[in-house]
Amino acid sequence: MRRVVVVLLIVGVLISCTPITAGNPDSTGAEIVAVYPNPVVDGDAGEYVILSVPEDTDLTGWTLSDDDATVALPNVTASGRIAFSTDPDRARSLTDATVYGLDGHLALANSGENLTVSDGREVVARISYRDAPEGEIERVEDDRITWELLGGTDFPIRTAGPGQVRTFVLPDAGGLPSDVLASADDRILLAGYTFSSRTAANALIAAEERGVDVQVLLEGGPVGGMSTAQAELLDRLAANGVTVRIVDGPYARVDHHHAKYAVVDDRALVLTENWKPAGTGGASSRGWGVLLTQRNLVADLAATFQADFGWRDAVSWERFREGEKFSEGGRTDGEFGQHYRPETHRATGAALLVAPDNAESSVIDRLDAAEASIHVIQVGVGGPDQAFVRALKRAAERGVDVRLLLSRAWYAAEENRAVAEDLERWADRADASLSVRLARPRDRFEKIHAKGVVIDGEEVLVGSLNWNDHSARENREVVVALEGRGPAGYYERVFRGDWRAAVWRLSIGLAATVLVAIVVATLVGRRIEFNGSVGVSAAREDDPVDAAIEEGF
Repeated sequence: MRRVVVVLLIVGVLISCTPITAGNPDSTGAEIVAVYPNPVVDGDAGEYVILSVPEDTDLTGWTLSDDDATVALPNVTASGRIAFSTDPDRARSLTDATVYGLDGHLALANSGENLTVSDGREVVARISYRDAPEGEIERVEDDRITWELLGGTDFPIRTAGPGQVRTFVLPDAGGLPSDVLASADDRILLAGYTFSSRTAANALIAAEERGVDVQVLLEGGPVGGMSTAQAELLDRLAANGVTVRIVDGPYARVDHHHAKYAVVDDRALVLTENWKPAGTGGASSRGWGVLLTQRNLVADLAATFQADFGWRDAVSWERFREGEKFSEGGRTDGEFGQHYRPETHRATGAALLVAPDNAESSVIDRLDAAEASIHVIQVGVGGPDQAFVRALKRAAERGVDVRLLLSRAWYAAEENRAVAEDLERWADRADASLSVRLARPRDRFEKIHAKGVVIDGEEVLVGSLNWNDHSARENREVVVALEGRGPAGYYERVFRGDWRAAVWRLSIGLAATVLVAIVVATLVGRRIEFNGSVGVSAAREDDPVDAAIEEGF
């Protein structure tokens, strides 16, 4: 008997010492279901607690307490989810729950609190939290607590079946994106990072004038600031009835709205390029783009747009520009020939990937499944230890032919050379099949801005996702994955042409290969030209000797 008493006492002590995280102590049905203690504004203005109560619950005499104070809840009859805040006006912009103000001072500590709700007789709900991340809300479900970014989306990977797709690259097809805008009959949902294309602006205004529903969503804080040219164009759009919203302010749920796409009627245009002359206008950058017709994917992209366009961090252009200062942007007016024409293909399948929701894991899963080849074109990769690069290393170690083509533009060259050298040393040590080159545009384009991957010659990824951890985890990015040898083969041809034109350093083995190739070329009467002091091949894209050199390492 004594043993039983001792055991019961020990159990009672353990239960009393167990920290409370969340709970519903009695049968009233009231629960604390969410806490937002650390808003991204000075003074944590707008913090709130959400309580769930049964229908027609009389809150007269109820109180809310933290570790330092107790305040009375308003004498109201409520149902469902209700929020309480000492700054109800600001809190109403942060939650869809009905918000009631609290009399008295109740400050939710960022470091943690124990919160209880009492009905005047006993505690009916309680919750504890620790170390509240800035801008994140704590949610409780089945007594489990999770933190998530306030208003953050959680889109799954959305897929579509076979369908026709139109593939193209820039600058070769410069102007095509604006032509697609100009063809709209019913709607244009345009998402971008920057926007300074007069051609695109004219297409949007003309569409609005003929009754098309035109909505534009852009980033408010691009690197280097928003240009005066962009501000003037957005003024024009707004003055002509186009609805323009800017992702900005303390409630922004992503670091940058970096996506580049448009939903036009029942089609979707997914791009790697910005809406400006250097990008969609074809005056500078190597970019990739695709026009999709799969109904499910178009609807999913429209849903992504509306989720971002309708969130509280998307403010009207008129409101955003008040007191805003703009920078002087540069002008780009290059002209390039058309090496690759747009083509129509049948994709056997497609998927929509978005960051930060699912793109990183989705891309890495595809890289980890590669069996023969992975060919990547990117402005940069952020360093040799980024998640995507680690996936490339794993692929190369198992024998996959991995080729990484990076930008040689002045702002990226130094970092990309360092990354290339690091990866080359690693590949030598690991005896892995990974090659890196910095692009040499020649007469094709001015600089690389594309963000694309071709996997096993059967799948291609096209979109705005830069290959660094920050882009994948903090930005809004949109990528489309297309299955099928048709679309993948198109971008593979472009990649191989740009790869053959790229700069590389002559190792001893490569020098020997080049020497043999020169001898062979001389014997067959063909000519290979070498320009510069670092052994740069300037052979034509279709030169079989150049192709042989390229395939040899």
